[in-house]
Amino acid sequence: MNPAVRAVVRMSIAKGCVPYAIYEGYEGLVQGGDLIQEKAWEDVRGWLSEGGTLIGTARCASFRERPGRLRAARNLILKGIDALIICGGDGSLTGADIFRSEWKGLLDELVTTGELTQEQVTGHEHLNIVGLVGSIDNDMSSTDATIGAYSSLTRICQAVDFIDATAYSHSRAFVIEVMGRHCGWLALMAGVATGADFVFIPEKPPVDGWEDEMCAIIRKHRTMGKRKTIVIVAEGAIDRNLNPVSASYVKDVLVQKLRLDTRITTLGHVQRGGTACAYDRMLATLQGVEAVQAVLDSTPETPSPMIAITENKITRKPLMEAVKLTQAVATAIKKKDFETAMALRDAEFEEYYRAYMATTKLDDPLQKVSEDKRMKIAIIHLGAPAGGMNAATRAAATYCLSRGHRPFSVGNGFPGLCRHDSVRELTWLQVESWAIRGGSEIGTNRSLPSEDMGMVAWYFQKYRFDGLLIIGGFEAFHALSELQKARQSYPAFRIPMVCLPATISNNVPGTEYSLGSDTCLNALIDYCDAIKQSASASRRRVFVVEVQGGRSGYVATMAGLSVGALAVYTPEEGINLKMLESDIDHLKESFANDQGMNRAGKLILRNEKSSKTYTTELIANMIHEEAKGRFESRTSVPGHVQQGGTPTPMDRVRAVRLAIRCVQFLEDNVRTPEEILADSSTASVIGIKGAAVIFSPISALENEDTDWKDRRPKSAFWLEFTDIADTLSGRKGIPGSSTFTANL
Repeated sequence: MNPAVRAVVRMSIAKGCVPYAIYEGYEGLVQGGDLIQEKAWEDVRGWLSEGGTLIGTARCASFRERPGRLRAARNLILKGIDALIICGGDGSLTGADIFRSEWKGLLDELVTTGELTQEQVTGHEHLNIVGLVGSIDNDMSSTDATIGAYSSLTRICQAVDFIDATAYSHSRAFVIEVMGRHCGWLALMAGVATGADFVFIPEKPPVDGWEDEMCAIIRKHRTMGKRKTIVIVAEGAIDRNLNPVSASYVKDVLVQKLRLDTRITTLGHVQRGGTACAYDRMLATLQGVEAVQAVLDSTPETPSPMIAITENKITRKPLMEAVKLTQAVATAIKKKDFETAMALRDAEFEEYYRAYMATTKLDDPLQKVSEDKRMKIAIIHLGAPAGGMNAATRAAATYCLSRGHRPFSVGNGFPGLCRHDSVRELTWLQVESWAIRGGSEIGTNRSLPSEDMGMVAWYFQKYRFDGLLIIGGFEAFHALSELQKARQSYPAFRIPMVCLPATISNNVPGTEYSLGSDTCLNALIDYCDAIKQSASASRRRVFVVEVQGGRSGYVATMAGLSVGALAVYTPEEGINLKMLESDIDHLKESFANDQGMNRAGKLILRNEKSSKTYTTELIANMIHEEAKGRFESRTSVPGHVQQGGTPTPMDRVRAVRLAIRCVQFLEDNVRTPEEILADSSTASVIGIKGAAVIFSPISALENEDTDWKDRRPKSAFWLEFTDIADTLSGRKGIPGSSTFTANL
């Protein structure tokens, strides 16, 4: 929530508006006075890395009644406020829309009673409302993610990962209760991300006699050699008769039916704590910026908008329509209409549920394909390690096994294949624990198949692979291109092939998101938060941090947006002397305007390949020279720390979803060798683009959207965020200065 407030305040100022913060939620609106405060640019400095909400939140019974809303309207008019951006759940957003609908009547009454004059209300005849959804439950319809949900999921997965080690050591079962009174998103995603054995969610209660089904699945896992058992229960979990499914009852079932040493862990409000993860910082920032623009675009006839995100695109949705759909889920559950309840969640929710069941329930005859359709599928990693590679491999392998296919790993990339015949058939027990592991369990390599294409084809023919899944970065993309072209000469490659992008650089054409990029950003913001704290605690200091990313500025730009960097240098924009001169002047003004906060620390992020001339060290030295002792400069290079350790929940859950989609692509494209040779779409890259998951033929991407020289797409969606990052950092001029006024 704090990054959202920061974005709204600074973008409002940049647009020439006056921002106010209302403390203690609607209670502050009703009470007025000092609880409604005008905010200046520097008031929200450092808010990106603060957890909770610094302006407070509170339930307010008085705002639910008209007299309370009447006082709230009076307080807003006295401050000259006629637009509200609300960050909260469906109740808060519903209250705001009611407030808007009553606005004219409230003002008329205040004038009639003499509490306000006609002159005071003139020019404020309409109240504009924009909603931002802040909810760790991710329970709002019409948006894929709510502010706070992924941060909460991060806390849950960290806890389960820690518990996992104890469960394995003692061969125990753990029943973990997570939040989610009316929505099972946290429980489901935690189950997907951690490889839990069973999950309970309110939208999809288990079948009658679920105790036997759960025990059968867990018994099967134990029989196959699994030493630990994790069951995740949403606090609102129910059975099909609407009876609560409690963690204690699940424990009793495991103890009595399976004789497992079982413990219960209730995570409670720890799920709300801590600083925001990278995704939530970006989501809140971009939605806050969009909310300000939505206010400026609003007319009296415009329905109140809610700022949403669909896949990778910030969108506006009708606020009350989203609220009604959200409330309809609870109604459907009460009516035992669970199919409707699942349908009312976004399509992604149901897809994740199907993916979870397919990877945990191994012997479902309904999942198996007929003998004649069963495939031998090869999985290979290429490029540098990236968070989510192992989770994707696990998901692909377990999904293959549930369908009756045979998954094979190719160890250490194409050199491992050609030199060591590194093909190994994957078993469920072998990959079961890979969901939470970083790096690459099967090994990865940057070498391309063209180094020995004939030998690669010989091994493909030897093992008679029916499909190929390549997981990796630009090397994986390049390898797919080579293999597709080699089909003409080598019949062994006339099989369906798909590339799943996985690289911290997020530079693969055909997608706006690559596995590992979220893990990288979280590792980087943790590093930068610590560096910024050091800079603030010691002296007035600026750190120039060198960021990885190859010739793609994605990591630097999104990290800069997430940590509030004063400037970001990318290969796409480059660095020149005039730019450095302007930024150093901006840095001087920034320190000068810190209003007595003489220990303020600043960050500048520089992509490793932004310039051959203006190195990280040189930039820091130039700053030091120009500072004239008023502040100091230092360099910092996180290096391979940015690859991260344990993958983030986002990289894990998206790895599962996309890997299963890839296997389904291979299944759907089983054809004769002649048909494969004639259809280039049978070699494709899976990607998230805008608001959809798509498969793009490699032949089209390499010709139309690939900058081969710089190893990146010709166009990048995130370039539009550079102006936002510059604006929110004040890079285009410090508020109150002549340069800032000129820019406005």
